[in-house]
Amino acid sequence: MNELTTTPVADPAPPRPAPRLHYAWIVAAVSLVVLVGSAGFRSAPGLMMDALHNEFGWSHATISSAVSVNLTLYGLTAPFAAALMDRFGVRLVVVCALLTISVGAGLTVLMTASWQLILCWGVLVGLGSGSMAGAFATTISGRWFQARQGLVTGVLTAAGAAGNLIFMPVLAALVEHQGWRTAVVVVSLAATAVAVPVLILMRERPADLGLLPYGATEAPAPQVVDGSAIARSLRVLRGATRSRAFWLLAASFAICGATTAGLVGTHFIPAAHDHGMPVTTGASLLALIGVFDVVGTIASGWFTDRFDSTRLLIAYYGLRGLSLVLLPSLFGESLRPPILAFVVFYGLDWVATVPPTVALCRRHFGADAPIVFGWVLAAHQVGAAIVAGLAGLARDSFGNYDATWYAAGVLCVVAVGCCVALRASGARGGTSQPPGLGENGEGELLTVGDSGGS
Repeated sequence: MNELTTTPVADPAPPRPAPRLHYAWIVAAVSLVVLVGSAGFRSAPGLMMDALHNEFGWSHATISSAVSVNLTLYGLTAPFAAALMDRFGVRLVVVCALLTISVGAGLTVLMTASWQLILCWGVLVGLGSGSMAGAFATTISGRWFQARQGLVTGVLTAAGAAGNLIFMPVLAALVEHQGWRTAVVVVSLAATAVAVPVLILMRERPADLGLLPYGATEAPAPQVVDGSAIARSLRVLRGATRSRAFWLLAASFAICGATTAGLVGTHFIPAAHDHGMPVTTGASLLALIGVFDVVGTIASGWFTDRFDSTRLLIAYYGLRGLSLVLLPSLFGESLRPPILAFVVFYGLDWVATVPPTVALCRRHFGADAPIVFGWVLAAHQVGAAIVAGLAGLARDSFGNYDATWYAAGVLCVVAVGCCVALRASGARGGTSQPPGLGENGEGELLTVGDSGGS
């Protein structure tokens, strides 16, 4: 009888110790740098409006049309950029986008006709900056974080304000003392420089480093991406348009864009200058809005992790409308307490709408939320583009911007109505997802960062 023999089993390899600093925070830091730069690059046309008008004789409406094209392409690029990031990788898409901005800004120094401004700053810078729009922040927070998604989305969104804070005073001083050409050369060089940390430090997913997303206890299901990025983006849009929630989110976010980037971001400086305020002072106030926007947006991300997103949006749009209606009476030749109060109040509200809007996209559209938010962001930018152009026409027709501030206040009331309808719809129908959305094929919804109540 043969004796039963056993083969000793080697001890399993010890588990890999968790790093003190999760690499998700490094990716978030690189993303922050990218978004800071992208926002700063887009701020230049508002600073150059008077300089271009004086040198070339172009009207405010003509210069604003380049901003309108920029804002439109910024929004329309976002959903396709989200799909391209899924297919070809975040690093490749972002580096190509930064180089496109660099080329567009650099070629501006050679322009002699208004159509060249539209091509360089409208088309090229619009396409480049749109590839790093809100869908980028949503992609990063969704891939790398399970915990703190709302907070990280808020921080990355606030990077836009930080970009204005860093670039606006510098570019304003360059435009005033060195000329607008020097300012755009600085933008071109900065866009190229920002690409360096992306090439060195950006990674696609936690699994590439043998990690789980921050706060996760198990690995997420692998994402399967079939077909072209364009086809996927359009397929997701087709499914999303069957949902009432999509149209309400898109409409309210279009008004958000109209009352921020389209109006204040583009026309605040020339409007202040109409009242005798120096361009550098107006730029400093806009940068100060950015300071408080950083605080407000990060706080909004924290609130979004804890409170109902529709209630937050109702409060944000209502307060914004009130501040814009009061703005025409606050302008003056010098800094006074009323205009400083507006800067603080409006700054806290500037893009505080983004974290709850992203959370609502996750609630209603699950794994396709980054692409759906890209389309919602497209509506945001279309609204911004329309108002950027109309405000320039109003300034040429009436000699001031007063009518645009009052109209913006009315639009905010409409946005409040959209959010009330969205809340009522959610209360009646729950958080249903349209057919065909979701990567897992089972209709599972992601509710991270938005519990639906306080």
